[in-house]
Amino acid sequence: MTHADLIEKFSGELPGENSHLAFMPLRGSSKVQIQQDVTYRDSAVAVILFHNEKNTLSTIVTQRQQYEGSHSGQISFPGGKKEADDPNLVHTAIRECFEEIGIDAGSFELLKELTPLFVPVSKFLVTPFVFYSTQKSFQYNRSEREVAEIYELDLLALYEPESVVQLNISLNKEFIMQNVPHFKQGNILIWGATALILNELKDILTEEPGKSKRGA
Repeated sequence: MTHADLIEKFSGELPGENSHLAFMPLRGSSKVQIQQDVTYRDSAVAVILFHNEKNTLSTIVTQRQQYEGSHSGQISFPGGKKEADDPNLVHTAIRECFEEIGIDAGSFELLKELTPLFVPVSKFLVTPFVFYSTQKSFQYNRSEREVAEIYELDLLALYEPESVVQLNISLNKEFIMQNVPHFKQGNILIWGATALILNELKDILTEEPGKSKRGA
């Protein structure tokens, strides 16, 4: 998939919450939850697309450090909450990306703002921004406080049917989520908000030419 192909893929209407709910149907609509006057905090993530040295379309995710919190140790895109002095959410995504992994997403081409996603457990409304970089490799500067590991994902391999697995998640001693969809690449398991963002990205990248997109 070339840069020109990506421009065309991202030129149309977003698939929207159809992609989120198709991957995790029991979570409910973010749009509906926000309309019900849920209190939330704005946040943003940077989804960086690039063709690596093997010319494979890839993206960058991180593994969070272990901490006392709902997202401890999870795989996520670089990003975080909007600060008071951030002029807008794309600035938040760029700032957080630089702080977490040392990559200036602001120097890349902004392809699209994806569908915002409400995360009930942390009360964040996450807005993903997709950037394209012509770089084939990166010199990372990892924030040891926030980031345990940095991974580069082969997207087209990730979007093969065998890369989706159903696993149980133990949130605490009393509650286990059954058959939660995960993307799997090697030892990397991705679920939750990051997986839902990846699924909307999948629907954009793998859509057949001429097929219309219908957002929720």
